[in-house]
Order: sequence, then structure tokens, then C-alpha cells
Amino acid sequence: MGSEEVVVVGGERAGAAIVYGAEECYKKSVELLEELGFPKGVMPLKNLVECGRVRATGFVWMKQSTPYEHFFEATKTRVSYAVEVTAYVDKGCMKKMTGVKSKQMLMWVPIVEMTLKEPKSEKIYFKTPMGLGKAYHVTLYMDEEEKRNFYLENPKK
Repeated sequence: MGSEEVVVVGGERAGAAIVYGAEECYKKSVELLEELGFPKGVMPLKNLVECGRVRATGFVWMKQSTPYEHFFEATKTRVSYAVEVTAYVDKGCMKKMTGVKSKQMLMWVPIVEMTLKEPKSEKIYFKTPMGLGKAYHVTLYMDEEEKRNFYLENPKK
């Protein structure tokens, strides 16, 4: 069973609400993605053991028991997630991300930002530290229920 508590520590985690346990962490991570406007499949972290959020600053973190690599079939992209993934979040945006890398042309490239340009955006933009990036259609990261709802709300898409 997971539990939530407020922990007062120094630094960027001061005043964080922290959740422990795979079930609670998965639930909180999905809630966070939905709140920000992202599809559930965009951060497919596995075996989460701790998730934290500082609402005052937007700082979040997710810890897994081990690093995880995921292959996104729809985009033909391999993404590596470190034991800890961190970001500062706001509606439609995760910035100053750490712990996420994408394999591009035989090289691992850090992903530092993930953005939806508007609340009902069709594209998710992923940026590297150099400011370069790629955009993919939002439905590529949606589960079947999310896709149905997307097309019901946007019948001309």
C-alpha cells in the first residue's frame, strides 16, 4: 500500500507531497499527465517506488526501482528513463527535465522539455538542451480510450 505525506526538506523538494509504492505512484503520475494535458503513454515509467511534487514551484520527480528503456513503436523511437526523472511542470509543459534520453542516429540525446502549444494541441514537442527538437502527433502516445475521446472532441482530425 502506498501513502502520501508532506515532507519538509531543504532545496527544491521543500514542502513536497510524496507518494510511495507502485500503485499509488502510477495513479499520481497518470493524474499529473492528465492535469498537464498530456496523454498517459508519453511517460511509460515502470516499477515506480516514489513520486513527489512541490505545487508551489512545479517541481516533480518520479523514482523507479531500475532504469527503463521503452520503444515507441508509432514513432520508431527508443527512450531511456533513469532511476529518477525530474521536471518543472505547468499546464502543457514539462521543462528542465532530467533523466530522459532519446536514441537518435546511434546517439543518446537528453530530452529537457516536452510541450503542448495549446490545451487542445495536436502535437507534442520534445526539445534537447541545444533547443533542437521534434514534434509528434499527440495520438501516438494515447491509449485507445484517449484516442476515442480525442476524435469525438475533434471529429475533423
